[in-house]
Amino acid sequence: MKLYQVRKGQFVYYNNKLHRVYGIKPMYKQSVHLIRLSDLTQHLATAAEVEKYKPKELDSFVYNHKPYTLRKDRNAQERDMILITNPTPDSLDHYSLNEIEVVDTVDHKGVITMDSNGIKHNEYLLMVPGRSTESRVIDYQTVEPAGEEQLNMDYPDMHTNNSGNLLMPNLGDVYKQTNNDASFETMVVAIQNQTVFLGGGFVVSPEELLDREKWQFQYNLLDQ
Repeated sequence: MKLYQVRKGQFVYYNNKLHRVYGIKPMYKQSVHLIRLSDLTQHLATAAEVEKYKPKELDSFVYNHKPYTLRKDRNAQERDMILITNPTPDSLDHYSLNEIEVVDTVDHKGVITMDSNGIKHNEYLLMVPGRSTESRVIDYQTVEPAGEEQLNMDYPDMHTNNSGNLLMPNLGDVYKQTNNDASFETMVVAIQNQTVFLGGGFVVSPEELLDREKWQFQYNLLDQ
């Protein structure tokens, strides 16, 4: 792809695996910032290294170590996960293309998510846990894994050390605390060696910040 064709939120393949674009910084050589959907690790790439993919009904992929299948044969219910594929937010909402959110409440017009976004039923695809017999596996661009054992080999647990261009948290990254009943967001304000300093006085390790049971990456302030 050319850099002008890359958009925030797009699903793309990078190194043969499915990612989502969460930021574009043209001033850098590796200007496309990605999150690998299978384990939510962050990666850098050039525009020429990625290829766009548009998710559709019955596509199946691993998100945070768990497989899901996209469906639109029913509306979402409370606690369901949704993929926002047709975003039309109003001035009070703050969601964008291909964001994944959890449903809090439902009415006949749409849903309210845990992030307090009002999303109409025609704006999302439902993420149903597991794979169905008619689903299309899209985790890989050209090679389909032989099974869950192969998938686990290709996507090691996010707490292990990874080589290559896996990123540490960046200054300006905003995270939401997921093990708190109240919605609480904080930003990375400093990084020293293997210690990450967050607004509000939190001090964590990179491994703890990547633990989805505790923290969920939202966006980078510089990309807003």
